[in-house]
Amino acid sequence: MLTTDYVPGAPNWLDLGAPDTDAAVAFYQGLLGWSFESAGPEAGGYGFFTRDRKTVAALGPLTEQNARSAWTPYFHTPDADATAASVEMAGGAVVVAPFDVFHEGRMAHFADPGGARFAVWQPGKTAGLELVNDPGSLCWTELHSPDPVVALAFYHAVFGWDAEDVSFPGGTYTVLSTSGAGKDGAFGGVAKLQEGHSTPAQWLPYIQVTDCDGVVTKGQELGGSVLMPAFSAEGVGRMAWLTDVAGAPFGVLTSEGEDGGG
Repeated sequence: MLTTDYVPGAPNWLDLGAPDTDAAVAFYQGLLGWSFESAGPEAGGYGFFTRDRKTVAALGPLTEQNARSAWTPYFHTPDADATAASVEMAGGAVVVAPFDVFHEGRMAHFADPGGARFAVWQPGKTAGLELVNDPGSLCWTELHSPDPVVALAFYHAVFGWDAEDVSFPGGTYTVLSTSGAGKDGAFGGVAKLQEGHSTPAQWLPYIQVTDCDGVVTKGQELGGSVLMPAFSAEGVGRMAWLTDVAGAPFGVLTSEGEDGGG
């Protein structure tokens, strides 16, 4: 379960790189009720998505040439430089070397052996997201990898993550948790990227919503598209995969026990 009591290896930040940040703000404001607050002129267009005045994600313009719009999860590290060294030793790549973000913290961007992008956040003044699991906030992260076995070995070497295969009708799903925390530390999973699939290896964030089907419909009305139609998973809830107006994929989930229609 995600929590804002961040421990090493746990998701603690989430941001979106978009070609048109105004269009992204309009989409997520209409879909999830998020507000946007600029981090100021010195931040290069970067700012924060908020819900009930609590930070739930962030947004910035794309900075790499020919980069595709995508969400990037960040994982807590007490030492971004040490994590960068671990990434290289484990067969990953350093995309953006560690650097300080004012006095807020230290960050770096990486790619795993399968090409999936992720980042780390070493807290300074900012510990991480201020709201998770509640409607309109991050509730799960899922790696889509061409080789889950290689990916699991890589992330275990870098973060010490534990992995457990959980059976469900028709197959198994690998659940990830922070080191030694068991089910209480579960924060995500791993799924095999299907051969011939048009999407690359990636991390997919899931946002908790109170009405999965309603959000899917609204997303299309706002100019997004459906990657995977809504379906129900026993013991989990109802979920779907969408893309926003720039094609960035993300998931939405109405966990079992969630009521409502907003």
